[in-house]
Amino acid sequence: MQPIQIKRRFPWRTAGALFFFVGAIVAFELGVTVSERPAVAEGSLLSKAYYALTLFVVGGADLGTPEGGSLPARMLLWLSFFGAPILAASTLIEALLKAIAPRRWQFRRLKDHIVVVGHGELTFSYLRVLRKRNPRLPVVVVSDAAMESSLIEELKHSFDALVMIGDITHEYCLDQLKVQRARKILLLDDNSLRSYEAASKLLQLEPEIGPRVVIHCGNLRFMRAMSDTRVARQCETFNTYHLAAAGLVRSHMIQHFRETRSKDVVIIAGFGRFGQTILEELQRCAIDELATVFIIDRDARRRVLVADEQMAFSGRYRREIYDGDISHPEVWRQVSDAVEVRGDNTVFVLGTGREEDNLRTALWLRRKYPLSMVISRSSKESLFASEVGQDHNIISISINELVEDNIPGSWAAIDG
Repeated sequence: MQPIQIKRRFPWRTAGALFFFVGAIVAFELGVTVSERPAVAEGSLLSKAYYALTLFVVGGADLGTPEGGSLPARMLLWLSFFGAPILAASTLIEALLKAIAPRRWQFRRLKDHIVVVGHGELTFSYLRVLRKRNPRLPVVVVSDAAMESSLIEELKHSFDALVMIGDITHEYCLDQLKVQRARKILLLDDNSLRSYEAASKLLQLEPEIGPRVVIHCGNLRFMRAMSDTRVARQCETFNTYHLAAAGLVRSHMIQHFRETRSKDVVIIAGFGRFGQTILEELQRCAIDELATVFIIDRDARRRVLVADEQMAFSGRYRREIYDGDISHPEVWRQVSDAVEVRGDNTVFVLGTGREEDNLRTALWLRRKYPLSMVISRSSKESLFASEVGQDHNIISISINELVEDNIPGSWAAIDG
């Protein structure tokens, strides 16, 4: 995937200043003098540079008018006489406007930019990926709640982002953000309904904007229920656990399945959003590799019933459900009694929200079943968990890391 070429603005002011400065010196060198200071043409190069610089401050007021020399040389000096003070005045006026209303000035110039709504962990994950791929793309971060000053400073200095406190569902905010000129709009707020509402407003304002809008929905049931709405059809919707699960299955599990001779046994310990999306992804791209799937959770049967409402489970593999705590040895005794788990065709996925239990249980399973694949999940990347994983042949994964590794290139304006 080749990075897109970002068009950088040509430095017109700098080029103009150099042209007028060098042009005046060249004119003096070619014999052009001025009525009030005729000795300029015979002066040193340093003195000519000094008089050329004064054009940016007082123009030619104290030098008089160009005289002598060739016509092209005189015309060149006349250009500097007029151009240098105009350029200096316009630069000063712009600086004053920025000082008086810096935010208004910055937002007025927005074009081909990225709008990110929300300031949670997902926003920072996205910005880290974006800046690795596109260091200079303009970014605006919008939040409807006041942020700590440290967060604002981090967004500004670490990611070179503009920060706006406002409600993305309000037309005034959308107008300030110049959404019609935005390259991508990512609604990464934790409030799923508000994100869908914002997308609806965007579609009302700009009917063709749908392909540029990405909506994060933290509530899987809500996202599945809304899949047939206009917003979901025209915009791109996702859940972080979908990204993470897809990345985990593709990067680790499928290759393991291919290397084993018989069909595999997968034990999913923890059937929340992450566990459900892992099973969805397995059904989508590795259904023929599955012999048995065990689902273990403190509230497994209820969670499976809820998931059954929105997700069609395949009947092409055996499914077993256990209500229990992964810390209880009886659960694992029941699993080992139900199916053979001592071979190399067994995959344990410790994906509960209790990171310490995941890591501890992963170590216990590794000792008990040395041929199996053991995966332990944490929310944020952990150096300690990674070191333990390397030492004991455990795959230590974090949701944030999997999400960052699997953010589509089009979201970071790389393709599409």
